[in-house]
Amino acid sequence: MKIRVGLGFDVHQLENGRDFWLGGVKLQHNKGAVGHSDADVLIHAICDALLGAANLRDIGYHFSNSDPRWKGMNSSHFLKEVTRMVREKGWEIQNVDCTICLEKPKINPRIPEMKAVLAPLMGISEEDVSIKATTTETLGYTGREEGVNAYAVALLLQR
Repeated sequence: MKIRVGLGFDVHQLENGRDFWLGGVKLQHNKGAVGHSDADVLIHAICDALLGAANLRDIGYHFSNSDPRWKGMNSSHFLKEVTRMVREKGWEIQNVDCTICLEKPKINPRIPEMKAVLAPLMGISEEDVSIKATTTETLGYTGREEGVNAYAVALLLQR
């Protein structure tokens, strides 16, 4: 049996008046993430963790932010495609563990909804998707509410 672990990280600037997508869920907030796609920082970090574990490079390699096909794209599409690529290479997703760092909005009440969206996209149970939230105690770009970041770790098992 062969196992691999991958680490993903993503960051996006926050801007007034934009939609804020996180974990496939639209949050109500006065700011939203800036990006070429829907800028879902959590899904992007998960994609990078999965791609890294399968040695398939990174999300920017497969879905370049200079490619007009991905402009405004729902990041759930990327996660479905990454899951397909990982499986084609003979890997099964065992679990993902994620941490989101932002000051506002408070997302703990929305975590069950995010897990319910993300788990089917990866073909795993909600029990195998861990999402945690933290702040930087008002320090740095996240503390000033200028940006949001997410980390993800994925465990893959070779079939």
